[in-house]
Amino acid sequence: MKRGAVLLLCFIAACQPTRHPRQATRLFKVGLLTPGSVNDHGWNAIAYEGLLRIQKEFGAEISHQETKTPAEFEEGFRSYGAKGFDLAFGHGFEFQDAALKAGAQYAKTVFITTSGSSVAKNVSPMVFQLEQATYLLGIIAARESKTGRAGVVGGIKLPSIESTFIAFRAGAQSVNPKFEVKEVYTGNFDDLGAARLATLSLINAGCDFIFHQANEAGRGVFQACSERNVRCFGSNKNQNELAPNVILASAVLDMPTAFVYVARIVRDRQFQPHVYWLGMKEGIVSLVWNDRLKSSVAPSTVADVDRVEKQIRSGALQVPRGKF
Repeated sequence: MKRGAVLLLCFIAACQPTRHPRQATRLFKVGLLTPGSVNDHGWNAIAYEGLLRIQKEFGAEISHQETKTPAEFEEGFRSYGAKGFDLAFGHGFEFQDAALKAGAQYAKTVFITTSGSSVAKNVSPMVFQLEQATYLLGIIAARESKTGRAGVVGGIKLPSIESTFIAFRAGAQSVNPKFEVKEVYTGNFDDLGAARLATLSLINAGCDFIFHQANEAGRGVFQACSERNVRCFGSNKNQNELAPNVILASAVLDMPTAFVYVARIVRDRQFQPHVYWLGMKEGIVSLVWNDRLKSSVAPSTVADVDRVEKQIRSGALQVPRGKF
């Protein structure tokens, strides 16, 4: 090869950009365990929405598992720990024991339960103060009821669910101390037929307002109320459109915002183990009226609800809740 050609090749090579080995960016990994289907239009659905928000905002690798039993809770958490996930959510009060066991085994993963009181070095609960909204629903029921009686339908009898019923009853009895709230638990979150029958039994007993904490089975509650034209309330997610002719309002959790809040803390290595209290003041809990039916409510009821909500947001009123 001629000397000129060699010099040309050397010049071309020198002009090429220097290539350094690509730095591998480790993905932020987040998992979610739910006790039921994420298609329940309620409790589990909003958790999955939160997981998707984390994926969108942080470019995270995400995973979801539906788990039914304590053994599955533990297996699910341990699978996330073993795979090096940064954060794993267990969606409910019932995930606490599994979170503590997995947390002790996998120190590099943060385990968050969406209720409870269990705290360890890498374990904390987010406690959503939905009671602040269910208290307001109780006020609506007592002020608008013609029978002086309302019903509540629960799935599994968990302290976190009982607590929302305590607040509902307290709100109702702040209006009328003699107001009666009847409770029924179906024993599961999946059986729409059982929830429907439980609701019909409450309606037959004279309840003209129904509130549920039955997750997917809540649709059975709405079906019964629609059949009998009895007003009811949605829970956890804005469920007003599921039965717009009978659902007067919903007690709503902004779970996606809460999930992103905790995920950012974990991603930025700012996590501190303690109970994360999230309510109206933090913008996570709200009462959402069904605009189609709100005009059927007495203006004095709407005004009273607005007044009490301001007291709750300011901290002037502490809503009764269960101890857990």
